[in-house]
Amino acid sequence: MNPRRAVPSAPLVLTCEHAGNRIPREYANLFAGAGEVLASHRGWDPGALPLARLLARRLGRPLLSTPWSRLLVEANRSAHRPKVWSRFTADLAEAERERILDRYWRPHREAVETAVREAIAREGAVVHVAVHSFTPELDGQVRNADVAILYDSRRRPEAVLARRWGAGLRAARPDLRVRYNYPYRGDTDGLPTALRKEHPASRYRGFELEVNQALLARADSRAAGEALAATLGEVLAGRR
Repeated sequence: MNPRRAVPSAPLVLTCEHAGNRIPREYANLFAGAGEVLASHRGWDPGALPLARLLARRLGRPLLSTPWSRLLVEANRSAHRPKVWSRFTADLAEAERERILDRYWRPHREAVETAVREAIAREGAVVHVAVHSFTPELDGQVRNADVAILYDSRRRPEAVLARRWGAGLRAARPDLRVRYNYPYRGDTDGLPTALRKEHPASRYRGFELEVNQALLARADSRAAGEALAATLGEVLAGRR
C-alpha cells in the first residue's frame, strides 16, 4: 500500500468514541481499585486511537475523539439510554449524572454533530466513520473476524459503500477476515444511528469500523491500517 496521503473527494468525518480510559480527578473515588477493568476492553477500545490517527493522516481529515473512559459515560450511547452509564456511575444522583453528561459526553457529541452538519451544508452529503476495536474473545466466544464494517442495511447508500470498501479491503489484503455488521449490528443505538435520525440516507452515510484488538496488537498492524486508509480513500474517490 502506498503510504502517501490519499485525499478522498467525498467529505469525510472521522471519530473515535473510545479513544482513552481517563477518569477525571473529581470522580476518581468512584473507580478506586478499578484499574484492571479500566485498562481492559471494558474501559476503552485498545488500539482504536492509533488506527484512527493513521486514517486521519492518510486521508487528510481531522479526527474527533474523546479521552474519557466509557465506564464514566458511554460516548457511543444516547443520553437517554440506560447503557450510557456503567455500574460505577449508574447510581449517582440525577443531577450528578446530568453534570457528567454536560462536561464529558455532550462536547464530543456536539462536535461530531456540528462537523456532520457543516459537511452536508458545504458538500451536500457526508461519510462518517467511527473507529472502534473489539476484544478477540467475549464471554468464551471467539470472534472470527479481523475487520468489520457496521452499517444500517436498510439505507442503500450505506450498504453500497460498505460492500465496496469491504471488497476493496479483501482484494488488497486477502489474509484479513472481513465481515459486515459483526460482532455487533450496525443499526443499534450508537452515534451513527443517532445521526441517521437527523439526516436522510442521501445526505449521511455512517459506519462503525470495528477492528480486532488482536490484529491491532500485532507488529504488522500498521500495514492493515494503511490498507484500510487506502481502500476507504479509493471508495470515497469513486475508484472502487
